[in-house]
Amino acid sequence: MSKIAEDYKQTEVGVIPRDWNAKPMDEVSILIASGKSKTKTKVGGAFPIYGSTGIIGFSSKHDYEGERILVARVGANAGTINYVDGKYCVSDNTLMIQLKMEFDFSFIFYFLKYSNLNKLIFGSGQPLITGTQLKYFSIPLPPTKAEQTAIATALNDADALITQLERLIAKKRNIKQGAMQELLRPKEGWEVKKLGDVFRFLNTANNARADLLESGEVEYIHYGDIHTRWNCFLDCSKNELPFIDKGKITGVPLLENGDLVIADASEDYEGLGACIEINNIGKRKIIAGLHTLLLRGNKNILADGFKGNLRNYKGVKDALIRVSTGVSVFGISKTNLKEIEISIPSTIEEQNRIAQILSNMDAEIEALEKKLEKYKMLKQGMMQNLLTGRVRLV
Repeated sequence: MSKIAEDYKQTEVGVIPRDWNAKPMDEVSILIASGKSKTKTKVGGAFPIYGSTGIIGFSSKHDYEGERILVARVGANAGTINYVDGKYCVSDNTLMIQLKMEFDFSFIFYFLKYSNLNKLIFGSGQPLITGTQLKYFSIPLPPTKAEQTAIATALNDADALITQLERLIAKKRNIKQGAMQELLRPKEGWEVKKLGDVFRFLNTANNARADLLESGEVEYIHYGDIHTRWNCFLDCSKNELPFIDKGKITGVPLLENGDLVIADASEDYEGLGACIEINNIGKRKIIAGLHTLLLRGNKNILADGFKGNLRNYKGVKDALIRVSTGVSVFGISKTNLKEIEISIPSTIEEQNRIAQILSNMDAEIEALEKKLEKYKMLKQGMMQNLLTGRVRLV
């Protein structure tokens, strides 16, 4: 057993500074109880009704007023923490916590988020957390409200930076969307081509995800990953892929830089025709797999870096919807895809210019997303240190 430093002590919430105290929520709260409103959504009122997922409706009357912490009590969202203020209603599937004034509201809110209330959930059928469990749930408290507030302020500042960056990323994405619509809008001198005239349609494998391996010689692109992992382009130098036993595949070509891989199935129209252009393969051996179509473009007609935006060409999304088949899952066939028309710049040079502009925008957004991930990790580290007293601010 490791030795605890002299200035710290072991408690039911773990090791905390000797001058901190672990208290059950019942001792820091005025109220821990379920809301009054039924979960059925109401409309037409001025006061929001909060449920386990946020605002679920509005009411003409309010039941509560002021700061409270909300905890989803039952269902798939059980244990989710929210904050409310003002005048509002709370559904009966949500627990409310009203704190005593001598404790810093934000400090306790942050600790409940940090501590992950999922460990309190029980029930094999319907996940559940009770008010009694919350009353006995202990939290570590600095000796003064001033220290609690200092910790909460630091974490709130970190949240503000994260929110600011998320808004900037959203703004940059909107700017890129507008630029893409303008840059890919057909212009005088552009040529209309059928996909079947500018692409060769090559064979793909049909192995399920259960056949994929963690290592091997041949890597595999599954259609599900096209929907969830990448957006328009796959930079192989920055991504790891699953492998497939080469003995399970025959007659399937290896991918080349500039190839376009399209998911031929989607559960909704938004994902219909999701595609990625492949680049930076290097010496790796990669194949396109289950529910994909492999299109290899004529490099004298289509520039590398331009093809990944296929779904964003004017009219392509509507055309994909028209030729799709199915009810709960929508599919696209090679035959139908070959007949879809696209309007493209007549010169490779113009295509390259458009591709470069959009690529630069993608690079800027990617850099911001990496910064956001770094900020989130830094905040997580701050929470671990500040909420347990490993780092003191006062």
